[in-house]
Amino acid sequence: MGDTTTIETLVEGGSASAGPPLGPELGPLPADVGEVVSAINEKTKDFEGMEVPVTVEVDEETGEFEVEVGKPPVAQLIFDELGIDGGSGEPNKSKIADMEFETACKVARMKASDLLAMDLRGAVKEVIGSAQAAGITVDGKDAYNIQQEIDEGKYDDRLEAEEGI
Repeated sequence: MGDTTTIETLVEGGSASAGPPLGPELGPLPADVGEVVSAINEKTKDFEGMEVPVTVEVDEETGEFEVEVGKPPVAQLIFDELGIDGGSGEPNKSKIADMEFETACKVARMKASDLLAMDLRGAVKEVIGSAQAAGITVDGKDAYNIQQEIDEGKYDDRLEAEEGI
């Protein structure tokens, strides 16, 4: 590719369109907007109903393009796993759902490459922190308590079982 223009945006999985935000940014470029939208929808179809980060690089001369799809945010993955639409407006006062520890492990594995943690233990703690910020408890307990129990080793057997999956 020669000179390229990069467009970064969030789209609903499988539902990108030629309208905003993509259409206006792609319009002045030589890429076929319909082809770009089709490529995005194909690559994001597994994330239907979720906001997915997408990067489109377009060659300014030829119109050739590449689409890169990121993973949805941790909170979105949690909401999808729990079958809820969003988090609590007052997460410290109003808890809206409870998540099993194994679900936190599953989300941690899905997002492992995007998290700062060096191991499953740390990744699960990050996911549990996101759950806390959305008003979601884990195994009926506040996230802070679960994180402390992880540090104390109370979840070691469950973490070892998850690492074996």
